[in-house]
Formats: sequence, structure tokens, C-alpha cells
Amino acid sequence: MFGFLFIYLLSHKKRKQVDIRYFDLARINDSFRPEIDEAVNNVITSGWYLNGDETKKFEKEFAEFTGCTHCIGTGNGLDALTIVLKAWKKIYKWNDNDEVIVPANTFIATVLAITDSGLKPVFCEPKESNALMDESKLEQYINARTRAIIPVHLYGQLCNMEEIMHLAFKRGLKVLEDACQAHGAKDKNGKRAGNLGDAAAFSFYPGKNIGALGDGGAVTTSDEKLAETVRCMANYGQVRKYVNEYKGKNSRLDEIQAAILRVKLRRLDSDNEKRREIAKKYISGIKNDGIILPSSECIGPQHVFHIFAIRTAKRDMLQANLAIHGIQTLVHYPFPPHKQKAYEEYNNLSMPIAEKWSAEELSLPMSPLMHDEEIDYIISTINSIKL
Repeated sequence: MFGFLFIYLLSHKKRKQVDIRYFDLARINDSFRPEIDEAVNNVITSGWYLNGDETKKFEKEFAEFTGCTHCIGTGNGLDALTIVLKAWKKIYKWNDNDEVIVPANTFIATVLAITDSGLKPVFCEPKESNALMDESKLEQYINARTRAIIPVHLYGQLCNMEEIMHLAFKRGLKVLEDACQAHGAKDKNGKRAGNLGDAAAFSFYPGKNIGALGDGGAVTTSDEKLAETVRCMANYGQVRKYVNEYKGKNSRLDEIQAAILRVKLRRLDSDNEKRREIAKKYISGIKNDGIILPSSECIGPQHVFHIFAIRTAKRDMLQANLAIHGIQTLVHYPFPPHKQKAYEEYNNLSMPIAEKWSAEELSLPMSPLMHDEEIDYIISTINSIKL
């Protein structure tokens, strides 16, 4: 009796389950210890928590990293986008409902920044091959009310900024890079995201390639007047204490987040290179006829693989099967902004390429700390699933 029970329990002993998270934040932040612990402790003991030395040093270091003259810390990436648009609106006397061209498949924050600034979003279709803004189609969206273009470096890959800037210069438009997923990406000339347009917005949300332990963002630019206006508008619209020139807002990068970001910035390039190595393994290893992979040509400095995006017509089935095998995946993004209730005035728009990406995209685990065994397991599991 007892022998049978022992054999039964042994045969049904719970095995350790595979658990590959999409992005293991705890593992990432542990890898920066004890440096971030020391950085945080130094801020706590300093007694200075806003607009202090850590923020000034990070702004200087991140400006130098991007190759810009100015960096202004903000509360988050959405604020960074919004404040730039509001600043341009003031500087150039744009009218309410003047138009800004934006990709139809971006995260909704890009669109929120436009409407929060009293401007009108004009949605453009992305390229089917990589989901980036299709510069060849931009001209058809430009009219007498167009004021700016927001190219989104989606998933960490640079848009064709050379062509976009050429068109913008010809038509007298401003270009605001949404670089919230592209920290460290470089074009063929070695210029980084954040220094390819007239200004750029970054997010330091915890899951970014360089993430804070809370919210954070930044504006980068080499335009002196814009930098001055953005810094003013992000601090209640004050030109000096208690003297308010604009109806601004409170959007600041705090000292603790700045100190953490200074630590993480030192490793950003090497972490991005590890992401490229993982992407290369995915692209060469995944052999499943039901899946569309990124092109191998995208592996290079122009892509930092914040997200490794694949496509399949059976997205939900693949995601469910991977979950059964202990592999967490995400979708970026299941609904394009023009199909959201928040923008119901655009719900009748037909953007078939953007909508196809929303229906088919699946994001595989991606982290510079992933082990080879994890990558191999993901590849072999995907290859074993019939789609």
C-alpha cells in the first residue's frame, strides 16, 4: 500500500514549469545593482529631490549621447511629445485644428499628444514590410493646414528620416521624432535617434531599453528657442519663479529617476547589441511557414529591437500555445488609435495595412539578459506549432 502510494506520488511529482517572461524587469534591475542602490541612496541623503544635480547631469549626458545641444527631462514620454507640440504652436502661432501627420499604427500616446495640443491628427498608412511610416505616401496628406510630421521609430527601428526631413524642409514643416522605443538607434551616418528631426520625445517607462523605476521622459533638440520654451512650459510655464509666461504644466524628471537613468545609460549600447544578437538568432532559427519574421536586413545600428515583432494570421492561437509552454508574449498593439472609442470621430477610417498589423502582430520575449537556453527553447517551441 505505502509502496504504491510512494510510486504514485513520485510519478506525479510536480515538475518545475518553464517561465519565460516577456521582459523580466526584476532580473534587469538586479543586474544594475549595487550601482542603482548607491545612486538612489545618494539622492535620499542629499535632501534634494527635484531640479537638482542628478537631473542636470543626466540631461547633459543624454544630450551628448544623442548628439543634441539640449535635453529637457519630463514626467513621461507623452508629456515630452505634448510639450514640444504646444511649444511650437506658441512659437509659430499655429491655429487650433492645424494638422499633424502621424502613423495610423502607433501607440495612442502619439495621437493624444496631438489632440491635447489642440491640433488635428492626420493618419497615414505604414509600410506593410516593417510597420514604419511610409515616406513615399506623405505628400498626399500635406495641405495648407499641415504643420508637422511625427515619424514613430516603432519597435526600435528608425524611419527613413533622410527622406522625411527632405520633404519637411521642402514644405516648411516641423518634424518631431517619437523616439520612445528607439533609445540609441543610429542611422547610416552614425546619427542617433533624437537628433534626426527638429526635436524628439523619449520615454523612460520601466520596460524601455533604458528604463526608470517609475515614469520619466525627455525632449532632445538643438533648437535653442524650442529648448527654452519647452523647459519653461514643463515647469508651470514659469520664466522665473512665480513669473508665468505660459499656461504650462508640472512635468519634471525627478532626482531619483535621473540618478538611476545615469547608471543605465552607461550600458545602453552594449545592451542594444545583445538585443540585436537575440534578434539575429530568432530570424535565423525560426522556421515556421505560418509566421512572417522581420527581415535580416534590419539587423544593424538602425534597430535596437525594443520589440521583436512577428506576424501571423493565427496570432491568438500562437500566443495561447506559447503560453501553455510557459512563454509570455504581448501584442503591440491590438487596436489602432483610429478604431478606439476615444477617437470615435475617426472610426470610419479604413487603414488596411495598420489594421492588418494590429490583427497579426505578436511580440516575442526580448531582453539583453536572456539565456541561450531560453532563446533556443522559444525557437524550438515556435517551430513545433502548426499554424
